[in-house]
Amino acid sequence: MTKDNKDLKKILGISAFYHDSAAALIRGDEILSAAQEERFTRKKHCACFPENAIKYCLEEAGYSLDELNAVVFYDKPFVKFERLLETYYAFAPKGLMSFLTAMPVWIKEKLFLKKLIHEGLSHIEPYNKSKLKLLFPEHHVSHAGSAFFPSPFMESAVLTIDGVGEWATASICHGHGNTLRMLREMRFPHSLGLLYSAFTYYLGFRVNSGEYKLMGLAPYGNKDALQTQNLIKTIKEHLVSIKSDGSIWLNQAYFTYATGNRMLNNKCWEKLLGLPPVTKESTYTQAHCNLAYAIQNITEEIVLKMAIEAKHLSGSKYLCLAGGVALNCVSNGKLLREKIFDEIYIQPAAGDAGGALGAALTANYMYFQQNRNPSQDTMKASYLGPEYSEKEILTTLKKHKAVYHKANHNEELCKNIAKEIASGKIVGWFQGRMEFGPRALGNRSILGDPRNPEMQKRLNLKIKYREGFRPFAPSVLYEDLPDYFDLDRPSPYMLLTAPVVAKRQNPLPETYAEFDLWDKLYFIRSDMPAITHVDFSARIHTVTQKDNPLYWSLIKEFKALTGYSLLVNTSFNVRGEPIVCTPEDAFYCFMATEMDMLVLHDYVLYKEEQNDLHKTKKWTRVFGAD
Repeated sequence: MTKDNKDLKKILGISAFYHDSAAALIRGDEILSAAQEERFTRKKHCACFPENAIKYCLEEAGYSLDELNAVVFYDKPFVKFERLLETYYAFAPKGLMSFLTAMPVWIKEKLFLKKLIHEGLSHIEPYNKSKLKLLFPEHHVSHAGSAFFPSPFMESAVLTIDGVGEWATASICHGHGNTLRMLREMRFPHSLGLLYSAFTYYLGFRVNSGEYKLMGLAPYGNKDALQTQNLIKTIKEHLVSIKSDGSIWLNQAYFTYATGNRMLNNKCWEKLLGLPPVTKESTYTQAHCNLAYAIQNITEEIVLKMAIEAKHLSGSKYLCLAGGVALNCVSNGKLLREKIFDEIYIQPAAGDAGGALGAALTANYMYFQQNRNPSQDTMKASYLGPEYSEKEILTTLKKHKAVYHKANHNEELCKNIAKEIASGKIVGWFQGRMEFGPRALGNRSILGDPRNPEMQKRLNLKIKYREGFRPFAPSVLYEDLPDYFDLDRPSPYMLLTAPVVAKRQNPLPETYAEFDLWDKLYFIRSDMPAITHVDFSARIHTVTQKDNPLYWSLIKEFKALTGYSLLVNTSFNVRGEPIVCTPEDAFYCFMATEMDMLVLHDYVLYKEEQNDLHKTKKWTRVFGAD
């Protein structure tokens, strides 16, 4: 090892105890590994101490705990506790029962977080506790660090927006070299993330999980309808006041999240909005779609104002984004089209999972004062999770007595699978290192033919077992991007939406706005119906030969067969479950759904050849809410 390598700091970042627990390990500028705990426990949005993720990170890098320079937790628990106490005091006596319920947990567990971390680490391996350095950056600093430090920018504005950290709910920083300087922050209880989550809750989706469903429902709203405009007006007049700098004030008379375990009072909202909340027994009416459009539209307005303020305060031509709201790819696409900044970089694990990585990077640059000389995105295309060997794959297949074929080489594999997809097959595609973050980017993906008008319905109802209105994303060869979408830059992390180019769009009937949700959904809007949303948009994933040569080759072979250089790409999982991690997870998902094929590296399985395996009750499952 050279002297320079000895000087590089080895730092483990952790996020835990709220939702989306994760771990990330860095060595100097290099991100060695990162993974969410949910992928190992199979419990979606798992909040527990990320023991499995930490084990993976250490094993992948070949380090022990005693070799680390620091372990960094992604927020400051004492400051968060201060916010909890002050909030209950401010709203007293309201929320007394919630206070009495929360206090024992905080006092017993979260106030003794150092002890909890040490206990969690001791379950992994013995280590010298007296020599282990524990650090605690602020929550939004961790978010900001997760976006700025892996970015290719030497300096940029950094905008973070989420529900709440300690006190901050949004922040504007200026990143320069190895530093982040806080310029402005918005504080609890006023929060764009919590506002969006409140509407997520009212429309029947799960908070901290279903926000992307709300985003997918919004385009079914009729933006020109009088009801939609009235809903926007009502929300702005009674629920949220929007300032010119993007800061907001939420009318706490309509929200209960500050003092209770629910987001809002349904009766108050129903009276205000003039439509009932969505329940499990409800169906989505046009009015509910209009409400989804209204809050998405308001969110985009607020994000744009915040971005303009970030530009004003920092003077930068560049912007980095993180926090849960940065996963709103519709808002991101609009922000890009407004051309406020020359370039925008978005952390692919923008939520709390990415806080683990941001915490480690922030410690490296701001605590240890390491130099930073960026030249490119250092996220390694987000392929930072576990990879499995041929032996591990074969062990899984033999254990289940699966019938399989082995491709002789990658060219044969890609030609064969491209042909099967073109014939209408739905394929589970399991390759290389698992993605870090909520998006499948071609290593843990379910693939289909974007030209097939039945593909969206089949994927939603027969594979994913989820709401039929939800759209699917395309993976497209970056070099062919202009042939399909109105986007002038790469979107490697599936975090931007853009319109399908006009020449591929089909004209809409004059009465299209009056169609109900399902008639809109099944109207053929382009020559790529499986990935064209009702507003002609698509959530784009660009693929380059450099980032993922095998996936790029597969799409290239599909293009040679069909003339189309894109595939439908959705995450390899079913409703209520995390993306698959291991070959065992992938095989189980394959057998439990109506997926036609499974590809595990160069091993190919056909459902029809599995004899009676798929008929056994072993694969039967009850799908949870997501």
